[in-house]
Amino acid sequence: RVPFVTQQLEGATGPIVAVSDYMKAVPDQIRQFVPNEFATLGADGFGFSDTRAAARRYFKNDTHSIVVRALEMLARRGEVDVDAPVKAIEKYKLLNVNAGTTGNAGGEA
Repeated sequence: RVPFVTQQLEGATGPIVAVSDYMKAVPDQIRQFVPNEFATLGADGFGFSDTRAAARRYFKNDTHSIVVRALEMLARRGEVDVDAPVKAIEKYKLLNVNAGTTGNAGGEA
């Protein structure tokens, strides 16, 4: 049998970035079934008491961190400029936890 995730990613050409608000071990469970280069982002189970946006920025599992990780993988493959990840880190202020915006929809969103 072919795993569902393998079927769904058949023909995909780019790297895959899996993201979790929880431990990286959760998306890592499918790593062996993903035919492409694979990276995971997650909080690794550490507690963090702050806004959801700041926590996601701190653990590098917010939208801008996903973009940077994908750019790093693409740059390693020679598909984007090697400076693209650094430019994105600077543009999105990735090193500033207070600059995070992912999860600011209110409530538990």
